[in-house]
Amino acid sequence: MFATALIVFRESLEAALFVGIVAAATRGVAGRGRWLGLGVGAGIAGAVGLALAAERIAALADGLGQDMVNVAVLSIALLMLLWHCIWGARHGQEAARDARRLGSSVRQGQHAPVALAVACGLAVLREGAETVLFVIGMTGSDSAGGIAASLAGVLLGLSIGVAVGALIYFGLSRVPPQRLFGVTQALIVVLTAAIASQLARALAQAGLVQSGATPLWDSSAWLAPDSAPGALLHALAGYDAQPTALQLVFYVGTLLIIVAAQRHTSPQRATTAAA
Repeated sequence: MFATALIVFRESLEAALFVGIVAAATRGVAGRGRWLGLGVGAGIAGAVGLALAAERIAALADGLGQDMVNVAVLSIALLMLLWHCIWGARHGQEAARDARRLGSSVRQGQHAPVALAVACGLAVLREGAETVLFVIGMTGSDSAGGIAASLAGVLLGLSIGVAVGALIYFGLSRVPPQRLFGVTQALIVVLTAAIASQLARALAQAGLVQSGATPLWDSSAWLAPDSAPGALLHALAGYDAQPTALQLVFYVGTLLIIVAAQRHTSPQRATTAAA
């Protein structure tokens, strides 16, 4: 539930900030609220449609074997999380700049108000689509109870994300968005490594990997995975009481890849290279 709520919070906050920036930049434009509402509604409808289509595709894929389905959805989730960790910060900055430019151009009459609906609809749809794939990747192998908890996490993350976005828009929050994104970015990096570890286990269970699939130790006597602390640590950092060498390689390797890629793509490094 925590992992799902974190992802949904981050994505919904990004969408809410985009819409908020556009709304703030177009104050006084006639029909602004109607066009913004139309765009947000269309984006939500598109994300819901994608979720329904994904459920049908997953149902058809059950004939391939549950282990293979788990490998597929975890792979998709891992790839998207890697993209998010490596290029997500730059994407957020570019989206904020685009929102300000769009709002200014509409207010000055350079673009028709319908552009507000189109831009906001695409922003909500983009973040919603990423959320759908993330949630599917994390709940693909869950039981009915786990899926219910994930749905609760979706509602919790969505509610908090929209609420924080509204507070920032109305100037009621003293927490800078950069700090919020910095904290969630660090948590998502650890979550990405945890997804990589789950993928390693799924590959071994599907019989696609044989070497390194033997558990290295068993820490369940000290911290049971079904206990409250164990479940919390699993949600936060992917704790496994019986990790394999393959899982450790995937976990540590993912962290190293993200750190190296972030340093390579950081704005400061890019500026230095250009100079």
